[in-house]
Amino acid sequence: MNQEIVSTEGQSKERNKNTRYVKKPNQDNQQRRDTPFISVVVPLLNEEESLPELALQLENELKRASHNRYEVIFVDDGSTDDSYSVIRSINQRNRRFRAIRFRRNYGKSAALSAGFNASQGMIIVTMDADLQDDPAEIPNLIKKIKEGYDLVSGWKKKRRDPITKTIPSKFFNFITSITSGIRLHDFNCGLKAYKRAVVKNLQVYGEMHRYLPALAHWQGFKVTEIPVTHHARRYGKTKFGFTRFIKGFLDLLTVLFTTRYFKRPLHFFGTIGTIIGLTGFGIDLWLTIEWFMKKTALSNRPLALLGVALIIVGVQLVSMGLLGEMITKNSLEKSNYQISERL
Repeated sequence: MNQEIVSTEGQSKERNKNTRYVKKPNQDNQQRRDTPFISVVVPLLNEEESLPELALQLENELKRASHNRYEVIFVDDGSTDDSYSVIRSINQRNRRFRAIRFRRNYGKSAALSAGFNASQGMIIVTMDADLQDDPAEIPNLIKKIKEGYDLVSGWKKKRRDPITKTIPSKFFNFITSITSGIRLHDFNCGLKAYKRAVVKNLQVYGEMHRYLPALAHWQGFKVTEIPVTHHARRYGKTKFGFTRFIKGFLDLLTVLFTTRYFKRPLHFFGTIGTIIGLTGFGIDLWLTIEWFMKKTALSNRPLALLGVALIIVGVQLVSMGLLGEMITKNSLEKSNYQISERL
């Protein structure tokens, strides 16, 4: 009798051991249904008039494109109008529309970074909130992603903007295309689609949102572009200004440096410093030999001072490279924005 009880208990424990880690198929299917397939990140600043129509268009398009597996993340970049109140009402009607609200205006790059961090979808789409980007283009972007590309950028082939905005943009795209090594017509188009791996590997700050295709390309991701529909602005006013053009140019220089030398600043500063230092050393060596052979006084030779100055500058640049190496290895990542509210 006791042996039978022990045997029964042993069999029960063995069954529990074998079934302990078995997942229930229904739970897995439900989890897949609840996880968004598409995340749409929409940075915005004072767009209260366009938001209701944009939300309606997005809802209609995303239902078809994702079989109702989607989320929309509005990132309010410190709006001073009623944009967030409008977003709150949209959220109450459809919980798939979420929101992040900044304490103040941090810029589009910070808004995109916050949206990327909050997104859950396998494909992340970005677009502007001013109704100039057409949500009907989202299926075309996703189709291109499924062809094997990691980032698909929109190309506003027929752009509906004033000449004060289009001419600087064309110049900017031309310069960026040459320096980055990737041939695109429209780096700064707000309408883009990314695989999740791309947004998790990109650091977006300053005006870096303009160069996301270049940054992704330099990290080895496959990047392409497709023509997209572009509408004229119907509400509000553009946030584009001349100061953004200057900041964008400075950030282009930053992109070139950080992508090629961020993890090895000594290679950049050290190379320049070594060349300058060796030039100065060569000048002084030649003057020293001349003095030794011809007994020519160095006190009245300004070239000798130039050689000394070049050596000093070269040593300083090499030191800057070493310091940069130390800072890079000990740097800590910090958020460049503060969130006041979420939906």
